[in-house]
Amino acid sequence: MRIRYFYQGNEKYFAVSAESVVLGRPRPGVHIDIDLTPDLRVSRPHARISIVDGKYWIEDLGSANGTEVDGQAIKGMGKVRLEPGQTIQISETKIEVENGEPQADLNRSWADEDKTFIDTHGVPIDISEMLDAAGPIFQRGETIDLSRAQALTLLYQLPLQFSEQNDFGILLQTITERLVEIIPGASRGALLLQDPVTGELLLKAHVPVGQPSISMTLATRTMARRRGFIWRDSLDPSQSQILNRMKTGMYVPLIWKDRVLGIACVDNDQTKTIFSMDDLRLMLAVAHYAAMAAAQNQLQDELRRNSVLFGRLLTNFSPKLRETLVSRAAHGRLRLGGERSEVVILESDIRRFTQLTSGMDSDDVMDLLNDYFSALIDAIFKHDGTVDKINGDAILAVFGSPEPDSLRHEKAVRAALAMQSAMTEVSEVRRRRRQVTCTIGIGVHCGEVLHGFIGSNDRMQLTVIGDVANWTARYCAGAAGGEILISPALHQRLWRYIDAELVRIDTKHEGLLSAYRLTGVKNAIRT
Repeated sequence: MRIRYFYQGNEKYFAVSAESVVLGRPRPGVHIDIDLTPDLRVSRPHARISIVDGKYWIEDLGSANGTEVDGQAIKGMGKVRLEPGQTIQISETKIEVENGEPQADLNRSWADEDKTFIDTHGVPIDISEMLDAAGPIFQRGETIDLSRAQALTLLYQLPLQFSEQNDFGILLQTITERLVEIIPGASRGALLLQDPVTGELLLKAHVPVGQPSISMTLATRTMARRRGFIWRDSLDPSQSQILNRMKTGMYVPLIWKDRVLGIACVDNDQTKTIFSMDDLRLMLAVAHYAAMAAAQNQLQDELRRNSVLFGRLLTNFSPKLRETLVSRAAHGRLRLGGERSEVVILESDIRRFTQLTSGMDSDDVMDLLNDYFSALIDAIFKHDGTVDKINGDAILAVFGSPEPDSLRHEKAVRAALAMQSAMTEVSEVRRRRRQVTCTIGIGVHCGEVLHGFIGSNDRMQLTVIGDVANWTARYCAGAAGGEILISPALHQRLWRYIDAELVRIDTKHEGLLSAYRLTGVKNAIRT
């Protein structure tokens, strides 16, 4: 894929063998192939160009300011066919995909007689031997060459490295070093793993120190064909082959449970060196070990992510409640089910959120929400509240669930006041940074609900069911920015401990509704 892009008179060129590329501005945790910085109206990410069925397609990834193809906006249209010669406009950046159909499908079979192909430099490469990487390496009853006893000893000892080395990077380097030791005549080696998210081949280890000797053409083809092979250069080597003194080598895929995880390769700069089928078999054996180590590392990463996910799920609860829930889960007492009891529900909502964020970059909107929500949720947790859900710019919190709390009414109003104070503090910081600020309205109500954990044993979440949440939404909607409205039901419990004034709010379905505007708490309130 070859792409040119222009911004304020500057031209850049991008070329890579890939089925898709992402355009935009980078941010932590998001992969960007083509960085369109310093065009600041470009989103992070912005759009994707891909190859499907031999054709080019472009898709806007929900950007703030959209994407145009020949002047036609394509945001919200999904994948749009990109014809040769069409111009892409992203903010002030113009993008052109060079004419020409994408390269032929790499997944076609290698016929037995097809032992020569052209590399990326237009040079023929001859394939002398091939071996199915998913099949048996050695046949039953096959005689093993005793001259390879030392290589086999190194091969048998390789799994011991798995238990002795905790650093995955060092383990891959050790495997690569052993690979070069095991294969007679190999002077250089490398190991690449495929990124499970982007599909990009990442260099993980190579020997010796210095510039690795790798052909990405051979690497992608051995993965696509799932075959290991021996190659030798042609009589007219390419420039890269001359610079790296590459004469012959072997490439094999790393396969585990029918998944291709990467490739391993070795080569030699000596014309007299000839790799044999036995060399290829040994290399595939090492590749299987490397694939097993890579799969195990991916499994450990997945377990770590799941552990982090469990921790994130617990972030809906205050620290005190987290300890209780973890203890219940450890003893098998965190189960599905609900109970009826009286709780206090608090809802906050950002005022004029749609108008405030209109035209803002999606990442700037997320920054705004994160700045305010982190402070708001902290205020809720400090008063032992539980975040039931976050819905766009609104937060719904409950006090007295999932664990009973006799002080839930007092804690809810203290949390509401703390949230408004937090909004003022965050707004002051953002104002000094010349960033957009906002206000929230808060409604608080109490009543009997059905609450508890629903779902399945594999996926459960806390939920609150009842009209109390709907009435809380009415009070929240009636509160202006910076205001806290509490229901008469809550006021009659706390009237001795709070400062509040009676007001009337207009609702869509119920007409005028009585509420109390909370202005503070008295020192006599219980804590």
